[in-house]
Amino acid sequence: MDLTATTRTLAEAVGAAARLLPANPVNPVLSGLLLCAGATGLTLAGNDHERAIRLECAATVHTDGAVLVPAAPLAETLRALEDPLVRLVVEGNRLAIRVPGGRFALPLLNRELHPGPLSPPPRVAEADGDELGAALRTVAGTASRDDSLPLFTGVRLRLADGRLHLVASDRYRLASARLPVRSGEGPLDVLVPATLLAEIARQASGTVGLHADGNRFGLHWADTTVSTALLDAGFLSEDAIAVSTVDTVVELAADALAAATRRVSLYTDPRKVLTLAVGEAEVRLSGTNLRDAEAEETVKAAVHHGRTSPSFQARYLLDALRPFAGERVRLEIQPGMKATVVRAVDPGPVEVTYYVMPMRPPGA
Repeated sequence: MDLTATTRTLAEAVGAAARLLPANPVNPVLSGLLLCAGATGLTLAGNDHERAIRLECAATVHTDGAVLVPAAPLAETLRALEDPLVRLVVEGNRLAIRVPGGRFALPLLNRELHPGPLSPPPRVAEADGDELGAALRTVAGTASRDDSLPLFTGVRLRLADGRLHLVASDRYRLASARLPVRSGEGPLDVLVPATLLAEIARQASGTVGLHADGNRFGLHWADTTVSTALLDAGFLSEDAIAVSTVDTVVELAADALAAATRRVSLYTDPRKVLTLAVGEAEVRLSGTNLRDAEAEETVKAAVHHGRTSPSFQARYLLDALRPFAGERVRLEIQPGMKATVVRAVDPGPVEVTYYVMPMRPPGA
């Protein structure tokens, strides 16, 4: 194999591939990147039996060929280069990365032990990349990182009523989003690893195709295709959260509440729990810590009814407000230890709903 490519273009493609393909220290072959050079340019592929990726990259191919190399070192080397063009050429049992005045060589991995490229399942719908990315950034960020509870490490994606529904939870909060899709006849009801979807939220653009069958889920955009095995667990549903006892509804600016939360949280106990007291036309955030320091701050609000005043862990309240930056939000508060619902007063194409569990107030 012998090819020349624009350094920046190749570095971006290899870097994106390396981030999408998880490292596998037990079997380096499965975390390797398969480079296939041919008449159409360069194809980057990876497959660790659970996740499969495929990216296309423009290149001038001098000699066709295919090699398997470690993904992370290749990405790091290309990212560090400053020359406009780079040449990749096989030299014996190494892949040489050549620029004027420099040569870097990576060992070739055994292609015979690699499962090879994998085609995605059939397409079931299409979504706007910006809208899907916005939804994934909120919902995937709410999933748990505890692999011992696989149900809570995934995002449920479901097609219903011509819209894509997403939901994830780490047991302490739950986020859901809905957005329009095209050709959304489905069926689609899958639980997908949140870590992969979080990375896709950073990369996806343009029109994104959604692919699924009984065993795999995939997405395709521009020159990138990603598919993954589904999580083997029951499905999350926001319908399981009771909201019938809402007795306090407050509308206010999300940015103002978030800024006040950050300031007051500096004066809270080690749990970072603060209280949101509802008044006539305002909410008052208050906190105290074990050294008798205290803080309170008021934020103007429209209070429709009720006087329930919950306490929250500051981090979870800030996470709940982050998707609504620049907007007014509605807090639907329930008495006792029941979830508070956060949603936009005037939602856009992506309708986000965030459920955050209250905490027991300091001293309770």
